[in-house]
Amino acid sequence: ITLNRPGLDASDARTALIEVGGGAFLARLAEGVKTEVKERGNEFSAGERQLISFARALAQNPTVLILDEATSHIDSETEDIIQRGIERLSKGRTTLIIAHRLSTIRHASRIYVLDQGEIVEEGSHQELLAQKGLFANMVETQTRQGAD
Repeated sequence: ITLNRPGLDASDARTALIEVGGGAFLARLAEGVKTEVKERGNEFSAGERQLISFARALAQNPTVLILDEATSHIDSETEDIIQRGIERLSKGRTTLIIAHRLSTIRHASRIYVLDQGEIVEEGSHQELLAQKGLFANMVETQTRQGAD
């Protein structure tokens, strides 16, 4: 969390990790936020690595945040924690979320649907469902497959 952030202390790192929903993860770490992360964080699950990334971003306090496939390769239990982390992380800042897992963008104020590199639909989750277009079809498909 403190990588390339010399002014960030352990207390700030702990607060950031807890704020994004990583409290239980933090409690499992023998050395807490002082735990050394090995190359690529291979000792952690995909969800735990994502929580660390979210905590880093929160500590950075950016005005604009870009999340690219933030919930990919994550089981559904961890996805709930990550979803809450995204909500906390997005609060008060412009957030661009790129996602194939549609549950990730359910609460977005504006959704742009791309097909073949072109914007083909835009609106809120409810507006796009009401249009019964590509987005609605994708939601229906993912719901049927249990991915949502």
